[in-house]
Amino acid sequence: MQKGDAIQESHSEMMVTTCPKSRIQVTQGAIGTIGGIPQYRVQIVNGCESICDSIHVSCGQFASTKLINPWTFRRLAINDCLVNNGAPMKSGQVISFTYTNTFKYPMTVTSSMCY
Repeated sequence: MQKGDAIQESHSEMMVTTCPKSRIQVTQGAIGTIGGIPQYRVQIVNGCESICDSIHVSCGQFASTKLINPWTFRRLAINDCLVNNGAPMKSGQVISFTYTNTFKYPMTVTSSMCY
């Protein structure tokens, strides 16, 4: 058995729990402007009592004039953005970033895996 195999086997043995996607909260608000373009701060909070990963957010045609670390948040397709590169978020953990655009993108969690 290779090292990668052991990790896969261990992950598959974890108990998947039910946590409503509404418990992973996405909030955002305007925080100013950069060069006349509105800037928004987004916070994504794991309000579940368990670890959650593979968190996907509806995000329209999300784009930012300011570079965002793609490991934090990135658009995979229209209306599908990935949080934290799909990596686990502990209970209570917060992921935050700022983006700039002429308007605010509505964002809600569409799916996640919790265990």
